[in-house]
Amino acid sequence: MNMLTTLLNDLPGAMRTIAIAAVPAMLGIILHEVAHGYVAFRRGDPTAAALGRLTLNPLPHIDPMGILVFALTSLTGFVFGWAKPVPVNPRYFRNPVRDMMLVALAGPMTNMGLAVIFGLSLRLTLYLFPPGLWQHSSVYIFALSSLQAGVVINFGLAWLNLLPIPPLDGSKVLSYFLPREAGWRFMQQGRYGFAVLLLLLFTGLLGDVLQPLVRGSVRGLFSFLGLQ
Repeated sequence: MNMLTTLLNDLPGAMRTIAIAAVPAMLGIILHEVAHGYVAFRRGDPTAAALGRLTLNPLPHIDPMGILVFALTSLTGFVFGWAKPVPVNPRYFRNPVRDMMLVALAGPMTNMGLAVIFGLSLRLTLYLFPPGLWQHSSVYIFALSSLQAGVVINFGLAWLNLLPIPPLDGSKVLSYFLPREAGWRFMQQGRYGFAVLLLLLFTGLLGDVLQPLVRGSVRGLFSFLGLQ
């Protein structure tokens, strides 16, 4: 109810926030899934490719519920959303546990790379178009805001997916380092993972865990690029 009240009280501001976050979030979410499918394909699994999921066209990837959650959480300090998971069949892999770990890592690492690209683009934009000359342009301010959002959102997606909560990517990475039986039992808890994530999200605990990681990553990148 509080989120709905906020939305109704400041609808123009809410729409602007969603517009700023939309492109970097969609790029991050879609490329995250494409990266999973591409690495799976390179490891011998043609499933994602056969289903047309190795594409930048957003339509095959969109999950309506994930988009709705993205729109709602855009009004908070922590953006959260998802696309349809890319199907992976580990039976095609020579080493299923290792290859699943590599497939899992591909998504978060792609988001890390995108965060760096958005940061570099922000630095280049500020160099080519100095704020002193362009600060009164609404398009300029929107572009800077969107590039900065791209850094924050993609670091957020990376760290979120690296959490060792089944079925997030981090759980598959952790499973690789566990004894085979323990890893299998751990991954079986994935049926509870989504409920756990939603509980952590709406109680604020998820933000408490992720915000220091995201904030530290953003500050580190901005400091390296001379943006602070």
